[in-house]
Amino acid sequence: GAWVIKSYFKTNSRDSFTDDGWFKTGDVSTIDADGYMQITDRTKDLIKSGGEWISSVALESALMSHSKISEAAVIAIPDEKWSERPLATLVLTNESSTVSSEELKEYLSKDFAKYQIPDQYITIKQIPKTSVGKFDKKKIRRLYAEGKL
Repeated sequence: GAWVIKSYFKTNSRDSFTDDGWFKTGDVSTIDADGYMQITDRTKDLIKSGGEWISSVALESALMSHSKISEAAVIAIPDEKWSERPLATLVLTNESSTVSSEELKEYLSKDFAKYQIPDQYITIKQIPKTSVGKFDKKKIRRLYAEGKL
């Protein structure tokens, strides 16, 4: 609220705040019955496939729990039928190992509905990162659009 923040770096526009003074962070969260908030994603990183929302962060966390994967970044890619579909970019724990799409789909199916599971998985040497070490999804999207993934 207003007692916490009156402005934000490079964002002094009223459009960045609700009418009652709350800062629009772009975070998506849930609040449980005990009042605990869990930030689940960023609005710009959510994937809307066939009218259903898919959390890129949830997919990334699940993929990185796989023993053969050290890093995973998930982005939305255009899809003619569903509007968007998730695309997973992966860094394997061992460069000489492999993991199949079928293995990953089966692995994810225990926690995700079929429509949430990526159809495509691309193995890369490293996930691009921002200056503060976060996954640079803007760069991943650009590389995909340029056909460089």
